[in-house]
Amino acid sequence: MHRFYCPDIAETLTLGEEDSKHCVKVLRMAEGYTIEVVDGNGMLYHCRITMAHPKRCAIEVLDSQHQSPHWGHQIVLGIAPTKNLDRIEWLVEKCVEMGVDRIIPLRCHNSERTVLKTERLKKIMVSAMKQSLKATLPQLDELTPVEQVLAEPFAGTRCIAYCDEQLPRQERLTLASVYQPGRDVMVLIGPEGDFSPEEVQAAHEAGFKPVTLGESRLRTETAGMMAVAAVHALDMAAHIQNRK
Repeated sequence: MHRFYCPDIAETLTLGEEDSKHCVKVLRMAEGYTIEVVDGNGMLYHCRITMAHPKRCAIEVLDSQHQSPHWGHQIVLGIAPTKNLDRIEWLVEKCVEMGVDRIIPLRCHNSERTVLKTERLKKIMVSAMKQSLKATLPQLDELTPVEQVLAEPFAGTRCIAYCDEQLPRQERLTLASVYQPGRDVMVLIGPEGDFSPEEVQAAHEAGFKPVTLGESRLRTETAGMMAVAAVHALDMAAHIQNRK
């Protein structure tokens, strides 16, 4: 069944213009067809089309249900946007597909991108949410100074990954040894030029645990995806172990 996104569908009973066009003109759906609509806040609506208008497709709600994220805890990724915007767009898409609650674009000392327009990223997130059959749209922050994120209260595990060989590598632990499955987690990934020594020190002083994502030096977007994938893999392993 085709899935659409409309944040105020319960009040308007009408799809937005973009989804209406896709529904009626592209998919050629008519009155009486059934569709799914999510509001991005966890609600999934099973609906029937009552007016197949290409600009304001009207529906009636047949039933609804709350669809919580399957991982059940907060996964937050703070990452410095890459100079090549295509790479950060790819990262955002894949992280939403896997499952993430919040993405914080970081502005760091070595950032090559100091301006970020989030409109296109939000559209990519909506598409990935629908494609992966989720009902909750992750939060996407505006570009945020890393110092502000370091000072932000966060009750879960806070980690920072970096690869500068001149920084204390021996102090870093694997993400698997630091992360407690099922607990809220925040992971910070630096820019192509890595976090500065001052930023790493500030993170240490703020209580962030230094972690490594393996022996390979990864691109920024690869490291971000690997961090989110590792959290889900560790959650799954713990779930399987608990069922034995």
